[in-house]
Amino acid sequence: MNYLTRRTLMKGLAATGLAGALGGRPAFATDEPLGITLVLPSPVGDVGWGHALAAGLEPVKAAYGDKVKITVIENIAEGPDADRIMNKTVADGNKFLIAGSFGYQNGALQIARRDPGVTVLHASGFQTAPNFSPFAAKYFQGTYLLGMAAAALSKTGKLGSVSAFAIPELITSINAFTLGAQTVNPAIEVSVVWVNSWFDPAKEQEAAKALMAQNCDVIFSNAQDTPSVISACEEAGVYAFNLNSSMKKYAPNKYLGCIATDWSPFFKASVDAHLAGTFKGANAFLGVAEKVVEVVDWSSDIPADTMTKIKEVAAKIADGSFSPFTGPIIKADGSEAAAAGATMADPEIVAMDWHVKGVTTPLPK
Repeated sequence: MNYLTRRTLMKGLAATGLAGALGGRPAFATDEPLGITLVLPSPVGDVGWGHALAAGLEPVKAAYGDKVKITVIENIAEGPDADRIMNKTVADGNKFLIAGSFGYQNGALQIARRDPGVTVLHASGFQTAPNFSPFAAKYFQGTYLLGMAAAALSKTGKLGSVSAFAIPELITSINAFTLGAQTVNPAIEVSVVWVNSWFDPAKEQEAAKALMAQNCDVIFSNAQDTPSVISACEEAGVYAFNLNSSMKKYAPNKYLGCIATDWSPFFKASVDAHLAGTFKGANAFLGVAEKVVEVVDWSSDIPADTMTKIKEVAAKIADGSFSPFTGPIIKADGSEAAAAGATMADPEIVAMDWHVKGVTTPLPK
């Protein structure tokens, strides 16, 4: 795959001028390779969100070879730069765009609306169009299980989460983490520090240390693209876990596990549909059943009886007979979110903008 950085792209835009870039080249002939571009808000690195998305395109390259040309553009901040770069990559003839950050939504959607021949996949969003699909992981299916493990290992009854942005995808992860923990210890409390960044190692470490100062003895690194939280917890002797890709090598002693994501099934199916002319935009909310989400690297410190219960619940999540968001669920403000026995539907989950009882940190306004 071809990797490009923000500096490289901005030089190209300066040289050609945005107007010239948007003039574009004619759409390439059908015998030319399909240009696929992945745009990311942070460096790809060896772990994290960007790494997982880039890895998800490897099977596409393996399946199609020279019939596709894949470009990964990393470290692009949300905002005008991202919009200009996404526009340029499409104007340059790429017909398949993966907008890899929630904040890319508006610019990416405008591209899809202007050019029906372009297929756009957008990470973590909620808007759809005939050629525009948002995609998100059901991380909550894994964080619920790791909540059970965290509660079994916690001595203080206080858990923490260093979280990137207060978007539904990450809110659901925290809520399920809390609900899973409360099945083991109903008195569990969870504190959250929102760092408002996908990639800020120093700020992430400070947040982890702040949570440890509050006696949180298991910490959830919620959508950080660096191992900063995991490394800080290892150094302090505190258990930690994360999303997207394994960071076990950064915490050989205190790694609780990872909710790993494999985007290749979704990416491959989407490219197949684009090439066949059958792509239809839809909200892709993907989890264990779609082989996108899997919990890996379970800590050997988890008590055997807890691990047995975790496996039983995991099997029910996998076969669809149980959802972490099955009531009774009470919100942090005391109101009822789901009655006893009622299961929240996916549209309710993807719109979640509240915390469950037990999360002690208010959501940002």
